[in-house]
Amino acid sequence: MKKILMIATGGTIASKEGDSGLAPAISGEELADSVPGIRDICQLTVLQLMNIDSTNMRPRQWLQIRDAIMEQYDSYDGFVILHGTDTMAYTAAALSYLIQNSCKPIVLTGSQKPMGNPYTDAKINIYQSILYAVDDASCNVNIVFNGKAVAGTRGRKQRTRSFDAFESMNFPMMAVLHDDRIIRHYMEIPPAPEDLKTYDQLNDRVFVLKLTPEAKSDIFDLLKGHYDAIILETFGIGGIPDSFEKAIFSWVDSGKTLAVTTQVPEEGCDLEVYKVGKKYSEHPRILQAGDMTTESIVAKLMWVLGQTDQSEKIKELFYTVINHDRI
Repeated sequence: MKKILMIATGGTIASKEGDSGLAPAISGEELADSVPGIRDICQLTVLQLMNIDSTNMRPRQWLQIRDAIMEQYDSYDGFVILHGTDTMAYTAAALSYLIQNSCKPIVLTGSQKPMGNPYTDAKINIYQSILYAVDDASCNVNIVFNGKAVAGTRGRKQRTRSFDAFESMNFPMMAVLHDDRIIRHYMEIPPAPEDLKTYDQLNDRVFVLKLTPEAKSDIFDLLKGHYDAIILETFGIGGIPDSFEKAIFSWVDSGKTLAVTTQVPEEGCDLEVYKVGKKYSEHPRILQAGDMTTESIVAKLMWVLGQTDQSEKIKELFYTVINHDRI
């Protein structure tokens, strides 16, 4: 029987109703004890790492989760992280960069309704996450939620209330789960144990800027003292107003990094298509994010800039495909 470490971090799944609204109050052990059958399919150990609303999850907590996994990596066959849904996609992406080529599955899950709610989705999500974690074909970082397994760099919360909260963006789902069955849509060869790579440095000076009509380009000057990289969510496939040209080139020529994506959820960006984007396509510090999610771009740039400040190395690492993060 495989050994699984469940790491509890809080979130809706652990919340109770109070005078001020829902807040995490249930322990990981209580959550595990609420799910029938999970101790029949694995030897389960629970670690209460934190108990916070995932709105308050930050890069330093990503590193805490990373450290907890790596400290116990040799002692367990897989890991399940109980996490709030609101920032789960960011944490899943961050762990994909901090722990690469893991032959052991690292699964994130949570719920849309607390464990104590009579109509909760918490029990099935925990059960199926354990089921996925003990399966021999599972590896790397994934989100398992509402019967879907999604690569850790491709998940996005698309719905605020429905149980079907997460989608796999611009990439096939890894699997679907029906009760006790795992039906794999994307087969991958698990990495060899010696391929594991881990990192413990992040640079959190990364900002997401969404263009809107009449947005003022001088915001770049306001951000220079606080951030090392901007992720620019452009119009459509890569449209950037002409009024931003001077500000953008000043930003990157000062040694800062810019990653360009689209605010359209699906199919990605391409600066080569329109004149309003093409002028930015060949600058070495202007990175094209293609079909990556914004959550993954944020986590990847924090990881990249945590490893280097050299332009060519930044470019090399950003364009390296990790856990299916880009095509």
